[in-house]
Amino acid sequence: MMKIPGSGKLKRIAKQVRNRIAPGGLILMYHRVTDIESDPWELCVSPSYFAEHLQVLEKLGCAVRLQQLNQTLKNGKRPHRQVVITFDDGYADNLYNAKPLLEQYQIPATIFLTTGYMQQKREFWWDELERILLQPKTLPKNLSLNINGKNYEWKLDTTANKSEKSDNHLNSPHQLYDSLYQLLYLLSDSERSHLIEQLLSWANVKPELRLTHRMMTLQEISSLQQNSIIEVGAHTVTHPFLSTISPEAQQKEIQQNKAELEEIFGHSIESFAYPHGNYNLHTSEIVRQAGFTCACTTNANIVGKNSDRFQLPRFAVENCDGEEFAKRVSNWFAN
Repeated sequence: MMKIPGSGKLKRIAKQVRNRIAPGGLILMYHRVTDIESDPWELCVSPSYFAEHLQVLEKLGCAVRLQQLNQTLKNGKRPHRQVVITFDDGYADNLYNAKPLLEQYQIPATIFLTTGYMQQKREFWWDELERILLQPKTLPKNLSLNINGKNYEWKLDTTANKSEKSDNHLNSPHQLYDSLYQLLYLLSDSERSHLIEQLLSWANVKPELRLTHRMMTLQEISSLQQNSIIEVGAHTVTHPFLSTISPEAQQKEIQQNKAELEEIFGHSIESFAYPHGNYNLHTSEIVRQAGFTCACTTNANIVGKNSDRFQLPRFAVENCDGEEFAKRVSNWFAN
């Protein structure tokens, strides 16, 4: 059992937060519970800090399942003082780091799973891009790519610190990462994979599935719902920006993901989360018609009585200690 420093102080802070909670519900969005050195999108919360977050929620006594909050809305009621924990994607650390802590504090969570990467045994493409560009190595000084019929060229400042900006003529590795991300996210999964292969060859980097960045396997996710602390939700097959693909492609991504999860778990999957928080009017209707009863966005707001159950807002949680987390929860509710 993890010992939490300053637990008495967190208890006092939680009491102060409880007194400030306004009517409404709160959905928290996590991705990963782990310690890694390179985290360009700040998706990781350390296990020790996550334990402090859970202790704050335990003291507040307001953590519920996503479907419980959804049922409250369905009944036309306000989700008063309801807080929901969600995880996007399905990284393996959700099972090995987050789940034991959730069980320790008896706080439920919903994990939205992306099934395609679990079957491919590949890292998410943005993690592969990070490994190619932001891990210690000597990169070539010039990069040329043809993306969607357009030629792009970059000159790389190989002496720049990864987090530093270079001058107008040269790109630091971090600037190159940002530029390529903006170009790659618009592509189809197959087009993006082809360009990742080109980048691996350019950087002389071999394909690798890092233990620190891997997804849960299909075998591992089947154990998620043991002890019933975890609720499983859907998150598409390949994690696309849904608004950039056709309604037919969206429907395939959403329905196939749902069917695969239902086959694994043997029951209906009712919760969905839009990858990257990206969707359009077609998407929410496809999700509804697929048989889901609610869907989560990445829009930061409180859940109110009249919130659209297929556009539920969530607050992204950053890597912070329990005291800072309690302050943010208090401020979110105050809004």
